[in-house]
Amino acid sequence: MRRIALVGDIGSGKTFFSKLFRYPVFDADLVVSNLYKKNKPLFRKIKKKFPDKVSNFPLKKEELLKIIFQKKKNLNTLGKMIHPIVRKNMKNFLKKNKGKKFVVLDVPLFLENKLNTKKDIIIFIEANKKKIKQQLNKRKNINFKLINILRKNQLKAKLKKKKSTYIIKNNFVRNTAKKNIKLIMKEISK
Repeated sequence: MRRIALVGDIGSGKTFFSKLFRYPVFDADLVVSNLYKKNKPLFRKIKKKFPDKVSNFPLKKEELLKIIFQKKKNLNTLGKMIHPIVRKNMKNFLKKNKGKKFVVLDVPLFLENKLNTKKDIIIFIEANKKKIKQQLNKRKNINFKLINILRKNQLKAKLKKKKSTYIIKNNFVRNTAKKNIKLIMKEISK
C-alpha cells in the first residue's frame, strides 16, 4: 500500500482532490467533527480543562471557538487532546486498508505533525489566494478569525512545496483536476 498525502492551504481544495483519486480516503477533518459529536471521553477531558467554557455533550463549535479565541496556546492544548485520537484513527484506517494499492490522506497538519514517511507521495495543492477566499466564503459559518489562527500553526507554503513530491495548481475546474490526478496516478503506478 502506498500513501498519497494531500497538503496545502486551508481552502485550497485538498478534500475535493482526495475524492477524485477513487481510493480509500482518510479525512482528518471529518474524524475530528465526529469526535466532537460522539466521543464522550474527549468531551470530559476538554470539559475538565475548560469547565467554564464547555456546557454539555456533544461539543459545540461555538464553545471551542471561544476557547481558541481566549488564548493562543489553547489551540495547542486542544490539539494535544485531539491529535492522538486522530492518529489512532489514521493508524486503524491504514491497517484496515493495507491490502489496497493506494490510500489518500487528507490531513491538514500532515507535515506539521510529522506524519510523513520517506515513501509517501506528497501532493501540494496550490491555489490562487483570491480563489481560496471565494471558496471559503461558500462554506457555511466560515470564521476568518479562526482560519487566520489555524494558518499560523501551519508550515509556510514554500516549505510544504519543498517537501512535496508533486505540485498541482488548482484552478477549481473539475476536469482539469481530474486530468492532473490521472497524470500523477499514471506516473506513480509504474
